[in-house]
Amino acid sequence: MFRFFENLVNPYVDYVELDQPPQTLWLFLSDYSKPFMRVFAFTAFMSIVVAAIEIGLIYYMGRIVDVLGTDPTQMWADYGTEMILVALFVIFVRPILQGLDVALLNNTILPNFGTLIRWRAHRQVLRQSVGWFENDFAGRIANRIMQTPPAAGEVVFQVFDALSFSLAYLIGAAILLSTSDLRLLMPLIGWFALYSCLVIWTVKRVGPASKAASDARSLVTGRVVDAYTNIHSVKMFAHHDLEVDFAKHAIEEARRTFQTEMRIFTVMDVTLVALNGLLIVGIVGWALMLWMAGEASVGVVAAAAALTLRLNSMTAWIMWALSSFFRELGVVAEGMETIAQPILLVDDPSAPVLELTQGKIEMKGLTHHYGRASGGLQSIDLTVQPGEKIGLVGRSGAGKSTLVKLLLRFYDPEGGQILIDDQNITTVRQDSLRRHVGMVQQDSSLLHRSVRDNILYGRPDATEDQMIAAAKQAQAHEFILDLSDPEGRHGYDARVGERGVKLSGGQRQRITLARVILKDAPILLLDEATSALDSEVEAVIQETLYGMMEGKTVIAIAHRLSTIAEMDRILVMDQGQIVEEGSHDALLSRGGLYANFWARQSGGFLKMDDDT
Repeated sequence: MFRFFENLVNPYVDYVELDQPPQTLWLFLSDYSKPFMRVFAFTAFMSIVVAAIEIGLIYYMGRIVDVLGTDPTQMWADYGTEMILVALFVIFVRPILQGLDVALLNNTILPNFGTLIRWRAHRQVLRQSVGWFENDFAGRIANRIMQTPPAAGEVVFQVFDALSFSLAYLIGAAILLSTSDLRLLMPLIGWFALYSCLVIWTVKRVGPASKAASDARSLVTGRVVDAYTNIHSVKMFAHHDLEVDFAKHAIEEARRTFQTEMRIFTVMDVTLVALNGLLIVGIVGWALMLWMAGEASVGVVAAAAALTLRLNSMTAWIMWALSSFFRELGVVAEGMETIAQPILLVDDPSAPVLELTQGKIEMKGLTHHYGRASGGLQSIDLTVQPGEKIGLVGRSGAGKSTLVKLLLRFYDPEGGQILIDDQNITTVRQDSLRRHVGMVQQDSSLLHRSVRDNILYGRPDATEDQMIAAAKQAQAHEFILDLSDPEGRHGYDARVGERGVKLSGGQRQRITLARVILKDAPILLLDEATSALDSEVEAVIQETLYGMMEGKTVIAIAHRLSTIAEMDRILVMDQGQIVEEGSHDALLSRGGLYANFWARQSGGFLKMDDDT
């Protein structure tokens, strides 16, 4: 039975991914709710049915009170069959209907609705560009992805479990009182008007207060995760107290916003108790007056009293449900700030895949300043012939990494274009571009998975033998066999820790190299590929790198100039432009910027000593 309800909606159903998601809260929720619309409609109907049954039972309790005034023998003769049927309904039919209602909520909607939102939100966020991620805390992004689905699920739950039920119950109560005596509606209407004012007052304040509290909690998560992710720096600089204070400001803001939210609920609770006192006195008192005047039966008084007490207990629940509803809407609205952001770096729907035939790279008037007036690149013109090996050097901030990021299309250039085999990379599919490019970065971070998973990330369909061969070529196989983790996994099955923290810098770099070797892409980008290696290992890895470069188009960034001295051509960048170009020997003989870099690295500032 459970499986039937659990499988009514597939949370992973195919859908159209939007580059411009809905920006308003209701349209956002409506878009995610499309697979659930039929289930929502039937659940709303069942909520009304359950509320009608509750009202019917109160009505029938009043009828029984009236019947008790007759002779017992005659009562059974007249009403026995009716009471048996009602009893059977209460024992057998009512649980079935109630069970259907809660099964739709608990087994169909709640597990699947949150799953659908989390799945789609994660997919949407992963489509964002690298630059988008660089502008936010990873912890805050993850927090919003995690807290939005349960909040949205709570919104839906309250709609059907409380709001639709309570609305149906209130209408049923009005009908029940009006059938007894229309005058009994007057205190109910007066109470409802005051209750509505309280609801409006609460709702207007709870939404913004909840969003502020949710924002504050996300900030706490972002700062805490930032400290944990960079724990080596925290410990190395002995900044434990600094990080505690940095987090404390966010924690205190979370406390302050939560206090503001709770003040609203305190005022709501006290006011609600006073309003419910008016409800009880008004309806029961009026029913007693009607009975004393002979205009209402004892059953009417009993039903009115039971209904009033039921409304009294329900109103606090309804108010909390409403508050929860709008509080969770605030959480969803905060999550939308991440999930519903437009995808700015997109492929044209008709974009073809990159067809790489030779590996020729051309940059024409390439300009990019990250939206600022300066920095980045300025009018770069460069042609890299198929199979050519290019070295890229320059001071920090000269634009080297920007050039590589543009080549990978982590950003679209603000001016000019990049062509690969005469195809503008902004007009082809991003994934097809990056499949043809192998990249070894200076920051050789790894996924918190096994060594095998990290190496196979380069080519998931590779065989075990191919993976091991790549590890051996990267001089990684021997140390991998000696790895183990706290869970008892060994060798290639051992977990490497978050960002590969359980490994040394050289070990991480060699696993990264193995991953790129396995990928075997025709274009190779190296960004300080041997920076984390000791001299002995670097000498071996240099041979590996030169082996990897065979038959590939290569652009290598290096601060250690000896690693690129054998390149076909070396480009020197300064202030976003190429200022020198040529072979190692030609650049040295020119006596320019490159020669100065070389003298400082290889000569140990000997010229300065001579001058002294």
